[in-house]
Amino acid sequence: MSSLFPRWMNTLPTALGLVGAGATAAAIGGVWYYFTPSYWEVGYMPTQPGNGFNHQIHAGKLGMDCLYCHTNVESSSHSNVPPVATCYGCHAENRMTTPTAEKVGFIREAYANDEPIPWREIHILPDYVQFPHLAHVNAGVSCYSCHGQIAGMPVVHQVENLAMGWCLDCHRNPEENLVPRDKVTDLVWVQNEWMNQPVEQRKYHGMTAETLAQSLVQDPPQHCAACHY
Repeated sequence: MSSLFPRWMNTLPTALGLVGAGATAAAIGGVWYYFTPSYWEVGYMPTQPGNGFNHQIHAGKLGMDCLYCHTNVESSSHSNVPPVATCYGCHAENRMTTPTAEKVGFIREAYANDEPIPWREIHILPDYVQFPHLAHVNAGVSCYSCHGQIAGMPVVHQVENLAMGWCLDCHRNPEENLVPRDKVTDLVWVQNEWMNQPVEQRKYHGMTAETLAQSLVQDPPQHCAACHY
């Protein structure tokens, strides 16, 4: 008497199990990679008014310090966007060549109309999260650690994912991101000089970065309000 089902069907449950396991692993791997800030947020570069503020020219070529525009980072939780008057101070009539004057016409228009320039925010955190700039800057965390080499960006984009895990990794090993206080905004020096030194050889106002880092470490479960409202 012939069998109702062919013999090869005996392998069907095993094959389906392997396919199902593979599909499950692929789905988990896809979510792990694609449903994260590293994929969706790193590289975010919104279109800005007037083609944006060219940091490569201002901070790089001209050597303007971050504090010239972002004046509040040492005393405020938030990094302020400079008022249009700050931009106009350099880009007023007859202060630049004709090609440059045409590119910054939107600055003069905003200044004449007493209106702010509608810059679009790049580094966006959830409403329940706070990042106190003054605490980090005054502790010696360089702008480079969070924003990358801004001085080399024609148009600023997001470099780090800003996820909670990324913050915790830094708080667990902060010595890797601490620089001398007077070098916080010297991004070229930080990248070329400081980051090339072994951590144990770095000096921070007479103490090693490791010693300073230990004085800043807090137990996250007991200090959630430091980062969350």
